[in-house]
Amino acid sequence: MMILMILVPVLAAAVLPFLGEDRKKIHLVAGAALVLEALLALYMLTVPAAEAVLFSMTETLTVALRMDGVSKVFMAIAAFGFLPTGIYAFKYLEHEEGEGRFFVFFLLSEAALMGMDFSRNLITMYFFFEMITLLSMPLVLHDRSKESVRAAMKYLFYSVAGAFLALGCIFFLNRYATTLEFNAGGNLDAAKLAGHETLLLVAAFLGVIGFGAKAGLYPLHGWLPTAHPVAPAPASAVLSGIIAKAGVLAVIRLVFFSFGTGFLFGTWVHKAWLALALLTVFMGSMMAYREKVFKKRLAYSSVSQISYVMTGLLFLTPESVTGGLLHVLFHACIKVCLFLVAGSFIHNTGKHNVDEYRGYGKSMPVTLWAFTIASLALIGIPPASGFVSKWYLAMGALNSGMGVFTWLAPVVLLVSALLTAGYLLPVTINGFFPGEGFKAPARNDEGGKTMWLPVVLLSAGTLVMGIVSQPIVGWLASVAASMF
Repeated sequence: MMILMILVPVLAAAVLPFLGEDRKKIHLVAGAALVLEALLALYMLTVPAAEAVLFSMTETLTVALRMDGVSKVFMAIAAFGFLPTGIYAFKYLEHEEGEGRFFVFFLLSEAALMGMDFSRNLITMYFFFEMITLLSMPLVLHDRSKESVRAAMKYLFYSVAGAFLALGCIFFLNRYATTLEFNAGGNLDAAKLAGHETLLLVAAFLGVIGFGAKAGLYPLHGWLPTAHPVAPAPASAVLSGIIAKAGVLAVIRLVFFSFGTGFLFGTWVHKAWLALALLTVFMGSMMAYREKVFKKRLAYSSVSQISYVMTGLLFLTPESVTGGLLHVLFHACIKVCLFLVAGSFIHNTGKHNVDEYRGYGKSMPVTLWAFTIASLALIGIPPASGFVSKWYLAMGALNSGMGVFTWLAPVVLLVSALLTAGYLLPVTINGFFPGEGFKAPARNDEGGKTMWLPVVLLSAGTLVMGIVSQPIVGWLASVAASMF
């Protein structure tokens, strides 16, 4: 079944080039693959465990798959994030060239994500991590303009450079670990490690920085605000909400399943990671607050919000990790929704700056209400989902015993929440209350059902998951416990 979840989007992508420009057939094949992938994900959530070996490169290096609790979390995010985004793209791309090409790489990106989600060891994960970059890059340069080509090259450079740093880390792990397979608690060989702890700490630092590039961790965050403004909105949605989480997954596998928390806790590397994560939270929020281009503002927001996840993971306690996993899930739903809303505004108005959306609550009320609900969730207003994840992040920090970070992290999270309100809520206020004498634009269809319905469902999800969060918290708490 794991192999099937990789093959379904690959086979659909292989069929699409033979359909020419027949939009109905392209939508049928792509839509069927996305729906089937979501159904398979639902089934896989009920399966306790699974393993499969794809092939062996040497006696010790194998490309193999295994499903555990962490796999299920990221598999579900990918499957249920790509489905509404793909449906939205049917309408969004109707007047653009290369729709079939877009869906080829859209589906192949999902397949690579599934492969990474199910990776059993560092070699398999690294292979799919690189494939995610190569297969998602064409989504950024979809319109083939000079700006999109430059943005795609920047995305490629940052991601590949980060991956090379991580590959160096894997080389050292291969020397000082008993295996490259993923095992909770880590695989370091105490006998080989003796006297080489400093070297391994440097390798660990480079590994997290390298894999963190995909997640927008400072200092390799610069590709996000460059790529998102030029990429189609559906591409931005999956890049920010889902594909960037590949960096988070890689850090989880590296820290919890390769090095082990016992080796890293309290070291200079641990404290440096936390400092970088908190710096990224604040810096991303501040840059988003100052930015006027809507999609670029959301890109900086992603830089900040994904580092919320990193902060939770790097406190290395079950409670903080639960908060991190909750924010992985909730942020995916929220940010996909917000980028699709941005795409709807751009698609229907041709305008890109937030100051230009004044009064559009009259002409696009459904879209703006969806944006408002998702924004409240991202800020962390109860009972929306973002409040739940931020609560666990703050409690995890306060109970971590990490000195100055125990109070600094909650303070930074609160300041970031205020900045988040400052860069999201003015869109709602100016959209619904443009002021006296403002002539509202004429009402439109908001892009049709295939554009506004996914946005409505995603925004509703951000609210419902907060209201009925207890089963989700219980599930992710058990996943977090299994990582130690």
